[in-house]
Amino acid sequence: MPSNITATDVDITPWTGKTVWDRNSFSQDDKWLVTLSPDDIADINSGIQESLLSDKPIAELTKDDFAFSSFGQRVLEWRADIIDGKGFAVLRGLPDDWSDEKLIRTYWGIGRWLGDPVSQNAQGHLLGHVIDRRSSPAAGTRIYQTNQAQPFHADSCDIVGLLCLRKAKEGGASSIASSTAIHNKLLSTDIEALRTLDGEFQCDRYGEIPEGKQPSYAVHVFNDVEGKCVCCGMDPDIRSAQRLDTVTPLTQKQSDALDRFQTIAQDLALNMSLQRGDIQLLNNHVIVHAREQFQDDELLEKRRYLVRLWLSASDGRTLPTFMKERWGNIEVGRLRGGITVSGITPTIELTEH
Repeated sequence: MPSNITATDVDITPWTGKTVWDRNSFSQDDKWLVTLSPDDIADINSGIQESLLSDKPIAELTKDDFAFSSFGQRVLEWRADIIDGKGFAVLRGLPDDWSDEKLIRTYWGIGRWLGDPVSQNAQGHLLGHVIDRRSSPAAGTRIYQTNQAQPFHADSCDIVGLLCLRKAKEGGASSIASSTAIHNKLLSTDIEALRTLDGEFQCDRYGEIPEGKQPSYAVHVFNDVEGKCVCCGMDPDIRSAQRLDTVTPLTQKQSDALDRFQTIAQDLALNMSLQRGDIQLLNNHVIVHAREQFQDDELLEKRRYLVRLWLSASDGRTLPTFMKERWGNIEVGRLRGGITVSGITPTIELTEH
């Protein structure tokens, strides 16, 4: 969809296929949860040991450095379901007595089988440490390092991963929802809100501004590109952009449409409490995710702790041209997505400081 399209130009029809689901589509956990077998764990162990023989720093380890055999084939099957199926996979069964470092190395290896890591911030971090730092986010800052609830949103990459190292003391459940199902529900119940979401919104860059760019960039929430859905569910970034003098205030109609998106997402969402060693993998173009508020331990070393990966998929779907403003490159088959500013070198920090 071109960036100058108007709501009245949109031919709105319902989406069909595997991407359209709600929580009732999965009668039991085993309908969506992938449980790793003893053979999987043995194969992972072998691949991890192989990677340790390399002198490379972990940031330079590729798929070839993790010599998974039968487990690798399973990862590729999950990858296909993430890219062209229901849009997500949740893995469970890594030993909870493995060290944080071994779990992270395993996670990195699985990630390299899925795609190529991209930077998550202006510091070039390829691993994001999601932990409550006991801070209150000021205007123009992200809230993932607090204990506050996060509304449904998508990230700036093809696939986002979360590895759970520690649960919260209370709360912090993760929720995911099908963007195509949200679209269809809006189509049947509030078509005006849907048409509003097809219009243009401005998103905050949070001060991470590439050379020659503005503090915000434009998106359309729902997009039909070559017959496939690309949802830019950037609600927190849209609302944050209201702090910028260069951004026109949201109309009541736009604000209400964003609220409707959130309400329907919550109504349709699959909710899950991630355990130590669980890995959640989502296709950002067809899935939005959220987190409930949580209460945590006073000691930093006991607080809820997740590790995030942003991945570029070489065979990801074609994207609307306006996304170049955020992603830099949107060409299929090339590294794309993430946050890139001049002068940064991608790095990995294995621990949260």
